[in-house]
Amino acid sequence: MILVTGAAGQLGSDIVAELQKRNIAHKGIDIAELDITSGEAVKSYFAAALPKSVIHCAAYTAVDKAEDESELCYAVNSLGAENIAKACSEIGAEMIYISTDYVFDGEGDTFYETDAVKAPIGVYGKSKLAGEEAVIKHIPNDSYIVRISWVFGKNGNNFVKTMLKLADSRAELNVVSDQIGSPTYTPDLAVLLCDMALSGKFGVYHATNEGFCSWADFAEEIMRLSGSNCKINHITTEQYPTRATRPKNSRLSKKSLDNAGFARLPEWSNALGRFLGDN
Repeated sequence: MILVTGAAGQLGSDIVAELQKRNIAHKGIDIAELDITSGEAVKSYFAAALPKSVIHCAAYTAVDKAEDESELCYAVNSLGAENIAKACSEIGAEMIYISTDYVFDGEGDTFYETDAVKAPIGVYGKSKLAGEEAVIKHIPNDSYIVRISWVFGKNGNNFVKTMLKLADSRAELNVVSDQIGSPTYTPDLAVLLCDMALSGKFGVYHATNEGFCSWADFAEEIMRLSGSNCKINHITTEQYPTRATRPKNSRLSKKSLDNAGFARLPEWSNALGRFLGDN
């Protein structure tokens, strides 16, 4: 049985749907079923459920709020991941930990390989890196670390939905154009994660949709594909200050997928078109 944490979230819900489609035994849980910050609760739950594999999607993802709620952020992203990893170790279960481009410093303009130096610049990134380290410490040989970025899907809030909503009431929008990365469409990622869970090819991976763009490029494509006339003005990061510093470079190398024989995700613009067509 595959256990999915954060099953009510944007990614978790699509993983549950994909497992269902494949008729793979699974169980999706969220905070109502299990408080991952409680080591005893996690240990007890896992001892009873005995999952073969865990896809750990539960996370604190409010990047700006994390700067003011560091204790809560670490409790969920670091301690929570460690509790899951410990419980997996005790029952011999495998684990997929969903991480982020924020574990890097976001400088330069080259691809980050999976083994690049980690140097997170904010509380969120530091908490997710601590989660990675906990997983590797407790289950070094039976785990996957999968780093993703710029996530969007039909469930939950995301950049695409925000842009569409704002475009309904505004003729133009200012969007940052000097932060470069790759959008990640959750149904596409869910297929890959389910393939991984069945593969036994443990390791560290980067998994986003193919191609790179700025947030402004992303916004322009959203407007074009949705038929909106809203104009996108390209601005700098400095012109749009946020509580947490955002990485300017989120380019993640996919060599890890190639080397393990996993198919890369489709182009991000293709994924966006499918998302808009389904909604």
